Amino acid sequence: MSFAGSNALHIKQHNLRAVLQNLLHKGPLSRVQLARQTALSNTTITNLTGELLELEIIREEEPLSGQNGHKPRGVGRPRRMLHLVPNARYVVGIHIGIGILRVAITNLYAEVQHNKIDSFAVDDPAAAVLDLIAQLVEQTIAEAGVDRALIMGVGVGASGLVDPHTGVNVLAARLGWQDVPIRAYLEARLDLPVCVDNNVRAMALGEAVFGAGQGVNLLAFIYGRVGVGAGIVLNGQVFRGAGAGAGEIGHMIILPEAGEQCRCGQYGCLETLVSEGVLVREAQTVVAQQPHGRLAYHWQQPDARPIEAIFAAAREGDAATLHLIERRAHYLGIALANLVNVLNPELIILGGMFAQGSDLILPTAEATMRDAAFADLGKKVSLRPTSFGWRAGIIGASAVALTQFFYEAAL
Repeated sequence: MSFAGSNALHIKQHNLRAVLQNLLHKGPLSRVQLARQTALSNTTITNLTGELLELEIIREEEPLSGQNGHKPRGVGRPRRMLHLVPNARYVVGIHIGIGILRVAITNLYAEVQHNKIDSFAVDDPAAAVLDLIAQLVEQTIAEAGVDRALIMGVGVGASGLVDPHTGVNVLAARLGWQDVPIRAYLEARLDLPVCVDNNVRAMALGEAVFGAGQGVNLLAFIYGRVGVGAGIVLNGQVFRGAGAGAGEIGHMIILPEAGEQCRCGQYGCLETLVSEGVLVREAQTVVAQQPHGRLAYHWQQPDARPIEAIFAAAREGDAATLHLIERRAHYLGIALANLVNVLNPELIILGGMFAQGSDLILPTAEATMRDAAFADLGKKVSLRPTSFGWRAGIIGASAVALTQFFYEAAL
């Protein structure tokens, strides 16, 4: 804990952050309303908004009301409303998944202006993947047609254990990466400032700042695909834990004695019970047992992804597939109940395949969570899929950059 004082520059930076965040979440606002929301003097607000107007980050206009957009009548000059200009600045968001890359240009509201998707082999060297990322970023910027001078920086959400202070991917076991200097490499290639965080934590921040988690004090984002991870946001700040390892819900032990061995070396981890690979393996058994069933039909369609075939068969009422999903959703619900007992979040958001199949997974997971959580804690938690669908990764990475280079930075 620090007890250091604050100089005048720091105070100005703090006040600018307060103004920008109020305009983001509560705007448009008049200067009087801004002063009330921030508890700053009218003079301070006038000075700060004057600077932001000069930088063309905000704009002002007289409010319109009534029919045909007529200005309101009354005594005195109508208050001019201040708006954040969405396209005043941009960031690049990069999502590094297992074998997949997504890159996007987003504006100050994390709205995607242009994006590109590519893939890579999981055994590709880290340097080759980072080189591909740099190429994708340059292509995305060029195709988006935005002024490069307005791009404030790059945010990266990377799989595995990430040190956000150094921008190093400490360990991404599924990619074979260890101590990969993502930030240093991309800053040298792109000539832009770069910040890096774990991809699921980035998704959680994206929801907290721009999605369903706005105004929520404590939320958890649970992502399931090849592995299972969680991001936790407390009072608008990502919670990382003492060793930057908070959120490894995939290694919560659910079946310590009867469970399979996890890649981490333990037995019965959540990841061995609910990840995509587990569902696919069980689905293969169903297909072999019922070669003329609905799951087998979808499984054999050209270009059908296995997880999509599973969800399609379940939505058509295939009993064996529904049973498969319900069993795995039950284990997810147990893990969520444990999370509720420890953290007591207001909101839990599901991403990845949990969101893709939320209509099938969420009912059982939610019922189990509410029944298994201590007392009535489970009944007070809102559980829902991500607001952003497949864009959760790039919006999350953009949120990391927007937070660090704009909303929490000094202009």
